[in-house]
Amino acid sequence: MAETLELLAEAPFWVAVLRIATPLILGTLGVLLCERAGVLNLGIEGIMVAGAFAGWLAVYQGAGLWAGVAVAALVGAAFGLLHALLTVTLSLSQHVSGLGLTLFATSLASYAYRVSFPKVDSPPTIQPFSEMSWLPIPVLNAQTPLTLLALLLVPALGWLLYRTPAGLALRMVGENPAAAEGQGLSVAGVRTAAIVAGSALMGVAGAFLTLAAFNAFYFNMVNGRGWVCVALVVFASWRPGKALLGALLFALFDALQLRLQQAGSGLFGIDVPYQVYLMLPYLLSIAALVLMARRAAYPQALMKPYRKGER
Repeated sequence: MAETLELLAEAPFWVAVLRIATPLILGTLGVLLCERAGVLNLGIEGIMVAGAFAGWLAVYQGAGLWAGVAVAALVGAAFGLLHALLTVTLSLSQHVSGLGLTLFATSLASYAYRVSFPKVDSPPTIQPFSEMSWLPIPVLNAQTPLTLLALLLVPALGWLLYRTPAGLALRMVGENPAAAEGQGLSVAGVRTAAIVAGSALMGVAGAFLTLAAFNAFYFNMVNGRGWVCVALVVFASWRPGKALLGALLFALFDALQLRLQQAGSGLFGIDVPYQVYLMLPYLLSIAALVLMARRAAYPQALMKPYRKGER
């Protein structure tokens, strides 16, 4: 018990929490943006993989780190546009389209890697983002600029959704598309823009893994983070501030299990198999999700296709 409490008091532990949370924050904001407009995007897992590979490959080929981030965002936006074409324009199943997009993007990234590096045994490396040691803020000065970007995007997205006409239009499309159309808004246009922008954030979330957290591209490096982001949106009740809280909470559980495994100490003094540590962040997150989801007010038009002129 004492060892666990000491661990929670260490600055390096909270540095790890914030680092683990960064791709979750970016990915969750991306999913939130899509779902606020009424479209479920289960393509996030594949989009993150594609963004991770595209951003890393661009830097490996000589582009700057921020150029790599931009490439990852563009790749994510391209997959988002495809998802919008299938779900908004053609009104196909959002579940099937999203899962198909994940399979397509993941396979395409794997194929592109094999073609680009056919005779490489270990992944080539790049020089990733450096820590922001110049910041006079503890914990944050041990992070990279992408973490700062993720944190700044939370209030920025909150301001966009609740303080601007564009945010009002986006929320109206997700709640009552018929009323939005009656006000002269293009439901298809707003939804497509939200999906493209949200998918771009998902691509950047993947790029964080290869350009900041690590310095190479590995298969399965996304490791289910996209699905966690989908769950965190429900936990957050589709609000950016709560999305940040949920990402930090999951990262806290994940960092805790990693440190406890490294220390070889039991959870609160109890010796348990290492598999329990691996399950810990997911079990606790599911428990938190169940408690929060009971009171969540989801967008009323979520997962409901809309055709112009329908009532």
